[in-house]
Amino acid sequence: MESFPVINMEKLNGEERAATMEKIKDACENWGFFELLNHGIPYELLDTVEKMTKEHYRKCMEQRFKEMVASKGLEGVEVEVEDLDWESTFFLKHLPESNISQVPDLQDEYRKVMKEFAAKLEKLAEELLDLLSENLGLEKGYLKKAFYGSKGPTFGTKVSNYPPCPKPDLIKGLRAHTDAGGLILLFQDDKVSGLQLLKDGKWVDVPPMHHSIVINLGDQLEVITNGKYKSIEHRVIAQSDGTRMSIASFYNPGSDAVIYPAPALLEKETEEKQVYPKFVFEDYMKLYSGLKFQAKEPRFEAMKAVEANVTLDPIRTA
Repeated sequence: MESFPVINMEKLNGEERAATMEKIKDACENWGFFELLNHGIPYELLDTVEKMTKEHYRKCMEQRFKEMVASKGLEGVEVEVEDLDWESTFFLKHLPESNISQVPDLQDEYRKVMKEFAAKLEKLAEELLDLLSENLGLEKGYLKKAFYGSKGPTFGTKVSNYPPCPKPDLIKGLRAHTDAGGLILLFQDDKVSGLQLLKDGKWVDVPPMHHSIVINLGDQLEVITNGKYKSIEHRVIAQSDGTRMSIASFYNPGSDAVIYPAPALLEKETEEKQVYPKFVFEDYMKLYSGLKFQAKEPRFEAMKAVEANVTLDPIRTA
């Protein structure tokens, strides 16, 4: 099988730009995932984020996780656990409003670092959306506008730790799913692996690489591209040794953004029919919350059933 796509963003600034854009295009069309190097986020910042996240887990979350495992008797399970993930998590919201100051147990310095990290990731997400728009032949800024809604995009981070698991064959770190939103930017542990994606019917490891940011596409980009790009099923395999850190940031449409296939893509492909529905992003999220670990196609079908009620405003700009 061909190797996992790794994109060196520095090459976008020189004579290798066209070849690098082609690599991004291929990754979006055939993988739904790619890994970024030289992405512009300072490595010292990444090191600080990793160190503080691991310290926070040890101080504030590890004991709670052990108590949860003991209370549910998970050490001694004999059959596959299908309704639980072997992960310890907390969530941060950045846009439209930040909740970082309200999240309990975080040290002030950690709050400050995560705020800085989120600002860098937001900038990177917008840069990537412009590169994707360019590759799709859409007008500059189209995807950013499509995500905007009336208050701008929603953006948040899920901070996860996957502790050593005594029964990794019976309990998943995180069950298989596609991501509901737009663009996902993941800073993952470079020593403890576990993230896998489904490609051509086989589970493929997403390689841990030092200081890289892994990108994957969510359901909304599949809809906007009318299936040209696809959101891909992925999962986390629990490991028997080592705690894996995962910081996934979700750059999503605004809650009231109306999502639908880009008309320019439908016009370009005369034989292309619109196969994806129009819907309000918040409505999709309400449906997704109960069906996250099921196939995405019935979700799209369910949104088709209600699309007649969606008023299609022209895409708003800031």
